Amino acid sequence: MRIISGHLKGKFIENPRLANTRPLRDFVKENIFNLILHSKLVNMDLENKNILDLYSGMGSFGIECISRGARKVTFIEKDKNSFKYLNQNINVLNLEDKSKAINEDVSIFLEGYGGEKFDLIFLDPPYKNRDYLKIFDLIKKKNLYNQNHLLICHRELNEPEIKLDFKKTLIKKYGRSIIYFLVF
Repeated sequence: MRIISGHLKGKFIENPRLANTRPLRDFVKENIFNLILHSKLVNMDLENKNILDLYSGMGSFGIECISRGARKVTFIEKDKNSFKYLNQNINVLNLEDKSKAINEDVSIFLEGYGGEKFDLIFLDPPYKNRDYLKIFDLIKKKNLYNQNHLLICHRELNEPEIKLDFKKTLIKKYGRSIIYFLVF
């Protein structure tokens, strides 16, 4: 898995095939970033932004954000094996000063979080996870987002549409993936 753009462009992220992970394909990731940066409906500059990468796996999305100028990324990953590789990727790419990796369940992290707010929140829960809708409620209840924020959720195409109290900015489909760009 490679970094698509920014100061780390072309570098590779360790991405072993673990039984309980589903990496974000480069094609989908590239399209997400094109929409973030160039769509009139989304249009967010990542420079100096604070990012929350939930269900982060090996860190592909958050590391791409850092490469494109994000100030800081907080990675949350519950799986111990994935977390080991996430930390390895952060260390190999010398991103310790721009990242914080937490090995914890997303719900537990959000319940206890009381720090700074985020500009961009990315959720990529396992496809079999149906509890992720509660995560949106926690994010809203804890007011974890800045005024000009964006939530992005990666799901499987054949899953029921997300129907919560959002301003849906954009919905895109790529193969088996559906990407929601949302605002509270």
